[in-house]
Amino acid sequence: METGTLVALALYFLLMLGIGLFTFRAASVNTSGYLLGGRQLGPAVTALSAGASDMSGWMVMGLPGALYLTGLANVWIAVGLVVGAYCNYLVVAPRLRVYTELAGDSITLPEFFENRFEDRTRLLRVVSSLVIIVFFTVYTSSGAVAGGKLFESSFGLSYELGLYVTIGVVVLYTLFGGFLAVSLTDFVQGCIMFTALVMVPVAILYDFGGFQNLGEAIDQLSPSHLDLFAGTTALGIVSSLAWGLGYFGQPHIIVRFMAIRSIGDIRIARRIGMSWMIVALAGAMATGLFGYAYVARAGIAMGDPETIFIVLSQVLFHPLIGGFMLAAILAAIMSTVSSQLLVTSSSLTEDVYKIFVDGDADQKLMVRVSRVCVLMVALIAIALASNTDSSILTIVANAWAGFGAAFGPLILLALHWRRMTFAGALAGIVVGAGTVLIWVYSPLTISGEPLSSVVYEIVPGVLLSTVAIIGVSLAGKAPPQSVRATFDQLPGA
Repeated sequence: METGTLVALALYFLLMLGIGLFTFRAASVNTSGYLLGGRQLGPAVTALSAGASDMSGWMVMGLPGALYLTGLANVWIAVGLVVGAYCNYLVVAPRLRVYTELAGDSITLPEFFENRFEDRTRLLRVVSSLVIIVFFTVYTSSGAVAGGKLFESSFGLSYELGLYVTIGVVVLYTLFGGFLAVSLTDFVQGCIMFTALVMVPVAILYDFGGFQNLGEAIDQLSPSHLDLFAGTTALGIVSSLAWGLGYFGQPHIIVRFMAIRSIGDIRIARRIGMSWMIVALAGAMATGLFGYAYVARAGIAMGDPETIFIVLSQVLFHPLIGGFMLAAILAAIMSTVSSQLLVTSSSLTEDVYKIFVDGDADQKLMVRVSRVCVLMVALIAIALASNTDSSILTIVANAWAGFGAAFGPLILLALHWRRMTFAGALAGIVVGAGTVLIWVYSPLTISGEPLSSVVYEIVPGVLLSTVAIIGVSLAGKAPPQSVRATFDQLPGA
């Protein structure tokens, strides 16, 4: 590895650890400080930390790799994500920020569900926390896979070492600083990702002498790469657009809405977040598409298409800048992993340990338990990521669908439909998560094709979850007056 690259990466790691140490004191006061930053996040940090934790390694590795392989037909995923993220800011953020505070100052989503529906059985809280723990542990493993591939393809080091280094640094700053450290590091990482995803396609565009020459080069290699509809079907496009449905149920993203300083800051956060997202996604797609032409012209042998950003960052720039580009990949990976670790830890601490082990534990002990849970989940994620053939995009797609189907309809209806009941909420979680698992892992086929290859599992998952919530809610008794009275205090009620 070049000295300049090594220096850039070392500075990046030191910065991340420094932020963790800087926020250690504030995070150690109580669980609200460690798990939710005391609800004092500003709009810029909220927006970029939500974006960075959302996009993860799939944006700098999975998405460019998909564009490299099949071209513009993958743009529909980005379109669905942009629309979904914008709607998330509009219909979820304001009400969730207010409602989680009104509902017993809820720190986690499972706690909010319990308080929202006045569930004395605690069944809803336990089931929703189990969904978070299972799907997030799998989701976290996608970050470990991305880290392993980065170290293997860029540094010639072992895949396993990449897993340990990537997860190790994340665990350290998450252990030290909790939610505040995660959010501040996400902000820095979001800035790094944004810059890198602009620089790479701009450099290729300059090298080809403009869009016309670049477009002609791609067209000569594969005309289908410039066709929005090549190799896809109507159901395929629906499946890609349906990625946007997942936003309403992603705990690591919407927890930022719970932590923002005030409801008035949400509009500013939306403008910053959506601008960042649109440019970053465009840069990621351009990296894969433009890189397809550049690699062919330069005669570069490409092994794994998901490493196209890594390859380009090393051949297009000085080693010091190349190190900065590799830091962008680590930023994308680590920003999501840290958020997922913290949300999973919060569920294990607040929704499992506090309920079943020690309900009277003091705040200092709860913070220590949270830190132990962070380490435990990280070790399991490393074990799951031991398969070197794992596809980042596939792992993310499955976990994204699981959360989107289990929690998306539940959160939307819980915030906007006062008639929704506890039984309806529980049915929505079980049906949504169960549908995704069946769709992905069952031996059932349609015309000989696996179910997930016909239509993305989030589509049937969200539809059936919504039907279950509405049907079961209407079949039972209306919620008590106390629930409806709280509902009347929400923005726009």
